[in-house]
Amino acid sequence: MKRGIPWDASFLHFLIGANMSVYIHGGLRIPIGVLNGQYRNMRPEMLGAQLINELINRYDISQVDGIFCGNAVGTGGNIGRLMGLMTNLPNSVPAITVDMQCASALMSIEMAYTHIASGVMDSAIAGGIESSSLQPDRMYAAGDNREGLYKVAQFSPNDCSPLAMLEGAERTIQKHNVLKEDLYPYIIGSHQRAIEALDNPYLQSYIMPITIDGKACVDECIRPKMNEKLLSRMKPLLGPNSITNAGNACLTHDGAAFVYVSNEKGPFRIHSIMPWAGNPQFSPEGALESTEAILKRTGLTMDDIDVVEWNEAFAIIDVLFNKAYPKHLEKYNKLGGALAYGHPYGCSGAILALHCMAALESCNGRYGLCAIAGAGGTGTALIMERM
Repeated sequence: MKRGIPWDASFLHFLIGANMSVYIHGGLRIPIGVLNGQYRNMRPEMLGAQLINELINRYDISQVDGIFCGNAVGTGGNIGRLMGLMTNLPNSVPAITVDMQCASALMSIEMAYTHIASGVMDSAIAGGIESSSLQPDRMYAAGDNREGLYKVAQFSPNDCSPLAMLEGAERTIQKHNVLKEDLYPYIIGSHQRAIEALDNPYLQSYIMPITIDGKACVDECIRPKMNEKLLSRMKPLLGPNSITNAGNACLTHDGAAFVYVSNEKGPFRIHSIMPWAGNPQFSPEGALESTEAILKRTGLTMDDIDVVEWNEAFAIIDVLFNKAYPKHLEKYNKLGGALAYGHPYGCSGAILALHCMAALESCNGRYGLCAIAGAGGTGTALIMERM
């Protein structure tokens, strides 16, 4: 019997699918809540299920082949599947929980993209959920050489600090010789742009109204009166000689955000994706490094990009963008960033995607780039094309 490539229908489908275009048709997020704020008693899987049901209704979605759900500090046990079972979707729709910490939701979108581009699926819902308010306390097992209660996981072999991300930001600040005052314009600008975006119809179309106890929920952390005087009074978080504080570092938040992707033509095409990993001691550099990697891989330059959405978990990330691309600041976080809105870890990447879509529509742009750093020296980037 002659052996060779099995040219059957399924293999041809795989070959065709390998080059299949994948489109984002739309998406939603809820207003972002602060720790112990408006969602303090709301389980994230319930918020996510409510949002997915609204997403399906609003976009008249008739087919969902899978759910990819980012989550970083939840209860575990495939919380994405638990959420899926709470939606109106049939229980035959598989769901996977993705943990890449801060990069989880963007990686979820990228995993949906690869499943569809390869022909394994035709459509998916991807994004993430998070509740810092309900983040569980955990305890190491008796046989573990680490002891006691913990909330924050270990991200690198030689560092068990619960403040690992803050310390990484502080190291990055020192590495790049940045002063506290250097960060002020980026922080204030982020809040000002977020205030202006409250009247942006494109962004508002991607925010699902939600009411709790008769009160409409809002993005809780935007500060209209953020100024240098207020920032100068904020106390350092890592000792008297440190720079990192509650103004130049994100607080902790609750949120949910998802997009619908499929191989049917839609308003945004996923152009390319690029995961990255590097030195965990300087994890905030992940947004820059993954951006440089995806531009190199695609042959595009920042001149080709109309909108850039980086997750500014720390203001030092804004400084890194300005140093690398000083002529392109007008493209950067056009609607404000995470210093204003907040950073609900496991869903922040999907928030980036939604804000990128809104910003592209606002400026009639073509290419948008999203990038995010993650704990442990990780990051990922995605370029979308507005059709």
